[in-house]
Amino acid sequence: MRRDNLENRSSIIAMWVSLLSNVLLTGIKLIVGIVYGSQVLIADGIHNAGDIIATATAYSSMRLSGKPPDEDHPYGHGKAEVLGAGVVAFILVIAAIYMGYHAFLAFFHEPGKAHIIALIAAIVSLLIKQALYIYTKRISDRINSKALQATAYDHLADVYASLAASIGIALAWIGERIDIDWLSYGDPAAGVIVSILVLKLGFDMARETVDVLMDKSLSPDKIEDITEHLREVPEVRRIDRLRAREHGHYVLVDARVAVLGTLTIQEGHDIIRKIKKKVQDAHPEVDEVLVHLNPWYENE
Repeated sequence: MRRDNLENRSSIIAMWVSLLSNVLLTGIKLIVGIVYGSQVLIADGIHNAGDIIATATAYSSMRLSGKPPDEDHPYGHGKAEVLGAGVVAFILVIAAIYMGYHAFLAFFHEPGKAHIIALIAAIVSLLIKQALYIYTKRISDRINSKALQATAYDHLADVYASLAASIGIALAWIGERIDIDWLSYGDPAAGVIVSILVLKLGFDMARETVDVLMDKSLSPDKIEDITEHLREVPEVRRIDRLRAREHGHYVLVDARVAVLGTLTIQEGHDIIRKIKKKVQDAHPEVDEVLVHLNPWYENE
């Protein structure tokens, strides 16, 4: 159940790039936020600090999921990635609540002074996070990694947060220049909106994690596509049952098919191998195909 070495190396590099970027951005936001008195940058920096924990968790779960099957885990360790994604979802929800709470409280206090350096820091963070999201999402889609996908969505949440910080600081900075006081509250207003978006993202990730852990079936379209490939095997006379589920970054398929009842064991074995090859060639994400043969006779 090992993934291709090149893909595994790409995912590990992506995780390290994400981790080091989060460390760098956390330091920049906290330092600039404290020096120039930007509450939104400080909050965003604390959010990034949570991202460090989330990325480290995702990385650890991804390394564990790549381990081969053993005596205690005969189906492999693929769901370790799902658990890691669940931790990331939890951190996103907590971060969203934290940001929303402090953004809401800011409406009841005198707004702080905006500084151009804080705005530049927020924009730089926005650009870096957008690039990281595109980079990690592309790799996670290619190798079907739940942990890396969670990291990509974590970057997307940071894009929202950095966008809100940029808009908020820009509005406050403009408001000071043209003497419009209420513009200074654009910062907390944007913070509340973004916290809702991040909260939804976290809940969506959590729901997907639960679906995989509860062995939810693949979508009807994917099941039908696998069924069509089974029908292309000449010896298969009837498909009695087909089930398929995600197991982390790979898929398990369980099929019951009917073949001519007079075939020998060797012939049945060869048909099973043909079925497995047919499904796995069409669906590279399928790692295991369990096939049960039922007898079929002409008078049925």
